[in-house]
Amino acid sequence: MEFFKTLYNNRKLAFQLGKNDFRNKFASTSLGSLWGFAQPFVFMLTYVIVFQYILKTGSSGKYPYVVWFLPGMSMWMFISDAILMASNSIRNYSYLVKKVVFPVDIIPIISIISSSCIGVFLVFIATMAATAFGYFPNILNIIYIIFCALCFIIALTRFTSALTTVVPDFANLLNILIQLCMWFTPIIWNLTMLDGWLSSIFKAFPFTYLVEGFRQAFIASSTIITEHNFLFTIIFWVVTILMFVWGNSVFKKNKKDFADVL
Repeated sequence: MEFFKTLYNNRKLAFQLGKNDFRNKFASTSLGSLWGFAQPFVFMLTYVIVFQYILKTGSSGKYPYVVWFLPGMSMWMFISDAILMASNSIRNYSYLVKKVVFPVDIIPIISIISSSCIGVFLVFIATMAATAFGYFPNILNIIYIIFCALCFIIALTRFTSALTTVVPDFANLLNILIQLCMWFTPIIWNLTMLDGWLSSIFKAFPFTYLVEGFRQAFIASSTIITEHNFLFTIIFWVVTILMFVWGNSVFKKNKKDFADVL
């Protein structure tokens, strides 16, 4: 509860620093923050061109590839970017840890807020693209999945931000793990390619729950959220809560050492 109390008491500071963090990334460029939106947009557009028109993949099933692909990729890009940024945030904001009395607990949140600026834009692009093809989103489903994503990111980065601060080499390992997770998450390939117990195992991964849950807000009435009497929803929240409890314990235990190792 101490973390939530600190976050609530410093919510305005966190939001202000988060917005400043996003603007400062591109402060030295002529187009400024526009680069933050242009880069992921071009990246997603390239994937669509390559997989739909060059490789002619059939992973989207009966749905237009743009409608199937963009929601999944936009959610993944938001999650992965937020995790990597928040995990390195304490080292990036080392001057706050070392020189002033500052609520260190909110530093990863600052990076998550910064990443959310682009995340909201990607969600908007995916929504507009799906709507243009006649697939109108389930707004409640979208809100729910975004809430799930934020909770999962906060839970995971309580652990990864502490470990990256104390053990700098972990940042490189985390980059590799995120790359592996991308290919093991059904972003480019379809879950229908798997059968039986293997499909269930992949659906139990938190990343799969978030990507598929967001994608299915556009293309299906029966989703991974309600599948098997909410089995995968229960698994997701159990994993997220346990991860937060564990990560919070690790963060609190190592917080006193942050200033010494930076």
